[in-house]
Amino acid sequence: MKISKQARRDGKSLFRACFAGGQLDESRVRDAVSKVIAAKPRGYLRALTHFQRLLKLHLDSRTARIENAVESSPELQAGLESALTRRYGPGLHVSYWINPQLLGGLRVRVGSDVYDGSVRARLESMKNAL
Repeated sequence: MKISKQARRDGKSLFRACFAGGQLDESRVRDAVSKVIAAKPRGYLRALTHFQRLLKLHLDSRTARIENAVESSPELQAGLESALTRRYGPGLHVSYWINPQLLGGLRVRVGSDVYDGSVRARLESMKNAL
């Protein structure tokens, strides 16, 4: 579905209006969506579709997924969280996953950024080099 320039502008202005103090405010998101649905301006469905896309992209960029082959120690978790907070700013939601296929090391994904320091990735790169 093609979105018009006006619908993009409307979705983007809704997205910007939902921030309070540099953080996305969930109550503002609900209020904005309910007001738009109640008013039903021209092209509101496409504007809300673009708004939803912007929200998803923002939430993905504020979520970190850390995969480890074994259970991470609390000291390692604290160090990783502080390093990610320095890099990406406060308000980052961090989740930990155990993935035995990594064999060792870590894989960190924040939004579209992936930092792969796993043994499996190193073995794959060596395999591709040979």
